[in-house]
Order: sequence, then structure tokens, then C-alpha cells
Amino acid sequence: MTRRPTRARKPRGASRVGARFEAVVGPVAHGGHCVARVGEESRVVFVRHALPGERVVLEVTEGTEGDRFWRADAVEVLEASPDRVEPPCPYAGPGLCGGCDFQHVVLPRQRALKAEVVREQLSRLAGLDVAVEVEPVPGEPPHETDGLRWRTRQRYVDLPGGRRGMRKHRSHEVVEVADCLIAGPPATHVVDDLEFGVDDAGFWQVHPGAPSVLVSTVVGMLAARPGERVLDLYAGVGLFARFLAAEVGDPGLVTLVEGDRRACAHAEANVPGATVRHGDVGAVLSALPLEPVDLVVLDPPREGAKRAVVEAVVARAPRAAAYVACDPAALARDVAIFAEHGYRLTALRAFDLFPMTHHVECVALLQPAGT
Repeated sequence: MTRRPTRARKPRGASRVGARFEAVVGPVAHGGHCVARVGEESRVVFVRHALPGERVVLEVTEGTEGDRFWRADAVEVLEASPDRVEPPCPYAGPGLCGGCDFQHVVLPRQRALKAEVVREQLSRLAGLDVAVEVEPVPGEPPHETDGLRWRTRQRYVDLPGGRRGMRKHRSHEVVEVADCLIAGPPATHVVDDLEFGVDDAGFWQVHPGAPSVLVSTVVGMLAARPGERVLDLYAGVGLFARFLAAEVGDPGLVTLVEGDRRACAHAEANVPGATVRHGDVGAVLSALPLEPVDLVVLDPPREGAKRAVVEAVVARAPRAAAYVACDPAALARDVAIFAEHGYRLTALRAFDLFPMTHHVECVALLQPAGT
């Protein structure tokens, strides 16, 4: 959920920022907005703070006359969707904090929108027609029904006088925030009664229910057998490897690859007896002997594993690969590369680890065709 500042684009004509149009909102799109069309040229506009089917007044926030598309906020709702609610957070809305995309949407509809995005990305980028359900995740007490207070780690912008703020959407501007309603208690780093060592600034899932549900899903999908060899890529501190080592009966059968040196040190302590290799995943795989493995876990960053890593995986002929994805577009692109090499998507689960935002976590099972 870390937001990167937008890069300035070269203007292509007169700016349309601030221009207002009335429009009927079309389908949801990847990225926390919906698609609308305005003007005689039927210009595509990506609109935040709207819902499909609504009639709104939108105000352009980015765009010039020569751009293929514009960005905008819905600043007035003329005909509201039945799924629209009043945002619980006073900082959610046009021109305010950019952290939450869907505070104006009832929670079940948020999950339905995310499912539509995952399904569309798999269809468009991987040519697959897959039924998708985004599942709620336990572990948000006392707010597990309203999508609040789930985030165990939150970043703020420090302001003078001990105050703090959050950045606006695609902007360096800061909105002062007294209380972030999705922020919750710190994480415990305990999964199914096992404690994990993690750096204070190191990666750990921010939803308290995420580690357990992801482990149970990956382990269940792979159905590891005693004596099988496991390759855990982008392994972090060894969350998946620790449980898979128990399934195969010998940590010596498990190899972890991770780019963060401190995470590798924790992985060695969390999964004693396993082989932990530090470095860029693609570079490490290219340097390793091309020996077969039985099972692979991939949990790449938001940009995905990409071709070199996927091809290094399939070259080792695993009987199954579990792919944990925080970006449905990256997942779909990598699934398409797996398909080029004879691996098909045989199972998919999606989880609402980031309520009130457009983000969604998926776990995909890939197996050789004919399995």
C-alpha cells in the first residue's frame, strides 16, 4: 500500500485540471477508480470516489487536451448507487487523504469490485475466464465487520509540533490526520503458535489475519509430501518455508531466496536447517545448478516475478507452484508466462487483506497441464 509520488508528464496541450463534467460512471478499473467517458470525443476518465452506474459531476485532477485519458474525482453525486455509504473517515474524499479508495462503498460491494478487477485482469492479460470471490479475513477485532482498525503498521508524514499527516492521492501534498481509522494495534509476529523474528522495519503482512490465512492456503494448495524438495522465492523471514519444512519432514529439503539481507538472517533463525540464499531472485536462480524441485512458492513484490524468474522456475519442473500476489495485473502477466511453458492455473483464492482500499491479495496454484 505504499504510494509512489506521481512522475510529472510532459504537457500535451492546454491543461484541463479543474474542468467539470457530468457523466454516468462505467465499470471499476484496476487502481481504485472507475471508468467514465466525457465530451464529444468520448474521452476516457479514471474517476475516484464513484461507483459503477452512478451519475456524478466529476472534476479533472490530471490531464491535458492531448492526453489519451484524464484522472478525476467525483465531487458531486447526482444519482447514487444503493451501495454508497457515508465514509466513516473524515479524511476520505476528494482532495483529502489518498490512502483509502473505497470508504464510500459498503464492505460486501468493495469485495465484489475487487473480484471484478481480478477477473478482468486474468481475462485481459492471461486469456482466462475464472470465477473470483474475494473472501473476508478473520482477525480484525473489534471491527471485523466494518473494515476498520486492521492495519498493524502505518506510515505517516511528520508535521511541525508533533502533528502527523497522510499524502493526497498521487501527490506530495499532505493532509493532517488526527486518527487513521484503518490503523490498529501492532503486529505480534506469531502464526499458529509459532513466533517469527522480524526486523522492526522489515516486511510482515499488515493485516493481523493475513499470515495465518496465507500459510494455510499455500500449504493446503501445495499438499506437500514427505521428502519433497521446496524452493521458496521472495521468502522474507521464512513464513511459508517454516511450515513447508514441517510438511516435507526435513528443513534441509527447503531452499529460501530473499533479497533483503536482514530478512535472510531472520529466515536462518526462523527455519533452522534450511538453505537461505541472499540476493536478487533472478540472479540467484541463474547461478544455482538447474536441479529439479517438487514445489515452489513465489511471493514477489507488487511488480510481480516477471519472465526471467518464471522461466527459471518452470525449468526446474516443479509439480506445483503457489504464487502469492498483491497485484492482480502482475499476477495475470506471470500466469500467462507460466502458460507459455505448459503450466495452467488450477486454483485461485482472493482475500480482502486491505479493506477500504482497492488492494487485494491472491493465491494462485499453477501445475503442469494434464495434472
